[in-house]
Amino acid sequence: MTDVVQQNGGPARSNDGEQPDEPAGIAPASSGETAGSGPGRVMDAGTQEPETAARIRQIRTRIDQIDQTIIDLWQERASLSQEVGAMRRAAGGTRLVLAREREILEHFRAALGP
Repeated sequence: MTDVVQQNGGPARSNDGEQPDEPAGIAPASSGETAGSGPGRVMDAGTQEPETAARIRQIRTRIDQIDQTIIDLWQERASLSQEVGAMRRAAGGTRLVLAREREILEHFRAALGP
């Protein structure tokens, strides 16, 4: 099973000996259930209450969709960034423009926090 990593880099552990929650949208399989990727997977919601479990599964499905969108956009961004770098080098410029890198990092910090 995968441990959740706390911000300090160590694995998260609960005080009562229970296993930590899995990363977003991925839970360990309980008896009769399957975990993994793809349609039809059943995820352990961590509760026996049916309405809450159903809602947790809906939320996790949406989280998985958002994660895939982030991955797709990040890959597109990386491709565009490589294209810009190649064009800049072909025109005799530098591979990176550090002022632009700082601008991007500051934009992320302002939007997401430190």
